[in-house]
Amino acid sequence: MTVHRLRPRQESADRARPALNGAPPTDARTAEPTGAPDVPFAVTWISPEARRAAQDVLASGWVTTGHQTELFESEFAAHVEAEHAIAVSSCTAALELALRALRLPAGGAVLVPAVTFCGAAHAILHAGLRPVLVDVDPRTATPTPATVARAVVACGDPQAMMVLHYAGAPAPVAELAEAAGLPLTHVVEDAAHALGTSVGDRSVGSLSRATCFSFYATKNLPIGEGGMVTTDDAELAVRIRRARLHGMSADAWRRTLPGGRWQYTVEEAGLKANMTDVQAAIGRAQLRHFDDWQRRRHALAAQYETRLAAVPGIEPLDVPTLGRHARHLYVVRVLEEYATGRGELVDRLAGHGIGTSVHFIPLHHMPYFRRTALMPLGGLPGADALFPQLLSLPLHPLLTEQAVDRVCAELARLTPRRAAAARKQVSRPARPRSVMVHPYSEGP
Repeated sequence: MTVHRLRPRQESADRARPALNGAPPTDARTAEPTGAPDVPFAVTWISPEARRAAQDVLASGWVTTGHQTELFESEFAAHVEAEHAIAVSSCTAALELALRALRLPAGGAVLVPAVTFCGAAHAILHAGLRPVLVDVDPRTATPTPATVARAVVACGDPQAMMVLHYAGAPAPVAELAEAAGLPLTHVVEDAAHALGTSVGDRSVGSLSRATCFSFYATKNLPIGEGGMVTTDDAELAVRIRRARLHGMSADAWRRTLPGGRWQYTVEEAGLKANMTDVQAAIGRAQLRHFDDWQRRRHALAAQYETRLAAVPGIEPLDVPTLGRHARHLYVVRVLEEYATGRGELVDRLAGHGIGTSVHFIPLHHMPYFRRTALMPLGGLPGADALFPQLLSLPLHPLLTEQAVDRVCAELARLTPRRAAAARKQVSRPARPRSVMVHPYSEGP
């Protein structure tokens, strides 16, 4: 991932008047910060309540995995409508722990999108399994049943599948699993982008055997670092909970509780991948503001949608299936008719103070994964066609309407005249979109 002009803005935000509900400062929503004209790709907002919660934990005498972590797990599970949640150190660790907990045969093939973060493939390899790259539809950046079927031919008999909800868009989990010939018990969802996503009317978090979330600094629920695994399978939850801390039968918190005992045992391999109470306390406080932040993301995405409809050659991604989009990223395709390549456009936008990013460099473009992953016969043409077009525009709750207007105006201004003239006679076809009613907008 390439990030341009990504920089912390907490200090300037702290000087602004906070909203009563702890959301990002109200003046930051309606005006550009004084003396800071750049439009950064992402800004991390840690609410005042979250900072106070972290201070309370630091003063408590217990800062690692403990009561705050347990509370965060319970509250997060309820939020995504799952039976169990296990807090871990990162989404990458969550993916590896979930795969390990499936007890797959060593070296087993795991289907994974070719357009995803490299950490997803590393999780498969570190779990002792082998990635099998699945091509994507360049209109959605998501695999289809047809591309899954091609990947199945490449490996013969996949043991599991990793489904990514790319950018926060709902992925057709059940359809992709069916195309792979796998039950949902052998599906792990990569929901790093998808807190707030629903597939149909079901929240992402309990659709498959295990779902893995991220709390990285740029995510919809930012903590800084951290992850969560959710599942409805009680035995799987026990396995992951034990494996996240070296495979020990009891962690330090439980051993020091009244009645706890110092003895523990280790019956199988584990990782050092637990969450601390400092992180959990921040997460609990941030979660209280999540719905407000999601409403903000949806409003900004709608503004992008309206403004970019008039910019020839800049095409937002289609939505793969019905459901609620989490609006983690606002990704567009820079088409040939724009007549300015994605790389040049990134540089020109950066020169005008606008940060962008690219999600993601396809796995088969990296030497390590060309050596370690399987690919379908005929390659990955969808991913190869999509990658030169991908561009992620700024989207975060602190982004202003004026900033979105500025980004769209720059994209329109940089459109070559010949492309604009050629486009005048061509109407843009309607794009599929999420149609379910959801709590982040007034209607579909």
